Amino acid sequence: MAAANHSPSSPYSCAKDSGPVIPTTSLVTFLERVQETAFQTYERSKFDHKDFIDLSLKFDLSTTVKAFDEISKTENGSVSTKDFEEFIGKWFKSAGEDLVYVEPMDFETEPYGFLPKVENPEVRAWALEVHGLWKKLSREVSSSVHDHPELHTLLPLPVPGMIPGSRFREVYYWDSYWVIRGLLASKMHETAKAIVTNLISLLDTYGYVLNGARAYYTNRSQPPLLSAMVYEIYNRTGDVDLVKKALPALLKEYQFWNSEIHTMIIHDAENCNHSLNRYYAMWNKPRPEASAIDKRFASKFLNVNEKQKFYRELASTAESGWDFSTRWMRNPSEFTSLSTTTILPVDLNAFMLRMELDIAFFAKIVGDDAIAEDFLTASHTRKKAFNSVFWNENMGQWVDYWLNYGAEPKEPQTWEAQNQNQNVFASNFVPLWIDLFNSDTPLVEKVTRSLQSSGLLCAAGIATSLTNSGHQ
Repeated sequence: MAAANHSPSSPYSCAKDSGPVIPTTSLVTFLERVQETAFQTYERSKFDHKDFIDLSLKFDLSTTVKAFDEISKTENGSVSTKDFEEFIGKWFKSAGEDLVYVEPMDFETEPYGFLPKVENPEVRAWALEVHGLWKKLSREVSSSVHDHPELHTLLPLPVPGMIPGSRFREVYYWDSYWVIRGLLASKMHETAKAIVTNLISLLDTYGYVLNGARAYYTNRSQPPLLSAMVYEIYNRTGDVDLVKKALPALLKEYQFWNSEIHTMIIHDAENCNHSLNRYYAMWNKPRPEASAIDKRFASKFLNVNEKQKFYRELASTAESGWDFSTRWMRNPSEFTSLSTTTILPVDLNAFMLRMELDIAFFAKIVGDDAIAEDFLTASHTRKKAFNSVFWNENMGQWVDYWLNYGAEPKEPQTWEAQNQNQNVFASNFVPLWIDLFNSDTPLVEKVTRSLQSSGLLCAAGIATSLTNSGHQ
C-alpha cells in the first residue's frame, strides 16, 4: 500500500509556485477564448476542446479577435450555435487543414521479408491490413504553416512523417517510438528516419523534444525515447550518418532532463547520493488543449497559488504520457490530488538509463571514447540507484518513489521505505527493457513471476494498474 502521509486535504497549499513558465503565443491565448465560448455554447458531451485550439486563421489575428469580440454573447459567455458556427466558418480553417496527405516514400503493398515468422494466412492478411494504414497516416506540414506560422498552432517540420490519427493530427514524441517500431517491421526505413529528423528539428529549436508539434506543447516534453528510436533504426540499417546527426541532439536532450527542475537527490541507506529524474512541466496555467475543463477542476481550490500548482501537476502528468492515472494521485479517488512533480518514476529513470547506454554506444561508433566512457559510468551509477531507491524485494518489482512535500532539488532527501508506492502498475516492470537488468537471469525470473501474479495480465493485454478509475 502507499504511504499513509500521501493524502493530505490539499497538496498545493504549502509554498508558492515558483517554477519556470514558458510563455505561449498570442494565437494560442485567443484560441483558448474561442474554446471557452464553444464549451459554453455546445452540449459538453459533444464537445472536443482540441478541435478549437487546432484551428488555423484565415486572416490576421488582430482582425479575427476584433470580429470575435463583436459577436453577441450572453452573460455566461455563450453565443447562439448559429452565430458561433457562422463565425468559425468565416474566420477559421478546419482543424487538420494545416497538414496535407503525402504518399509515403517507401511504402510497398507487401514488402519483401515482411513478418517472416507469421505463417497463418488469416493473421498475415490482418497484418497486411494494418500495414496498409501507413498510407492513411502519412502527412506533411502545409506550405501555409511554413510561410505564415503566425496563423497556426501547428509547428513547421522539415520532412513528412506519420501522425497517430483520429484527433491526434500532429506528431507526438513518445508515440513515435512505437510508430518507428512498426515502420521498421514494414521495412519503411526512410520514413522512420524522417520521424527522427523531425524530432531532432524540435530539439534543436527548443532545447528539448516537445510533447507534440503544436505551439501549445512548448512547455513540456514527453518520455525521452529519442535515443531508443535512433538505436532501433541503426540496429536495422547500420546508418552511421544518422548516429552522427543524432548524437549532438541527444547530448542536448540529456542536459535538459538533468536540469535542476527535473532532478532530485536521494540519500540512501548506504550513505550514497543518487541524482534521479522526475517530470516537471514549465507551465502553471490551464493546458490550452483542455483549458475549459482544467479550469473547472481547479475551481475547487480557493487561491491562485493552489490553482497554479494544480495546473503544473496537470501539465507534468501530461509530460509523463500517463495522462491520467491514479499512479500520480496522492488520493486515488480524488483527481485534484495529482502530485506528479513529487514522484520519482521508475519508467522515466529507466528511459534515462537507456539514454545513457545508447549515447555511450553511439559515441563509440563515432569514435568519441571520452563521451562513451562518461555515459557508461553514468549508466552504472544509475543502476545502483535502481537497486537502492526503486527495488522492492518483497514485491519483486521496481516501484515509484514519493518525495516529501516541499522538497527542493538541491537538498538531498533521505530514502524511506514508506515512500515507495507499493501499488502495482505496468511501469513497475519497464526496467526489464534495459539490457543491464534483463541479462540477469535470476532477477528476470523473479520479476517475471511477479508480473504473472500481479493481476495486470488480461485477455487483451497488460493493464496499466489494478484500479478501475475511469481514467485513461
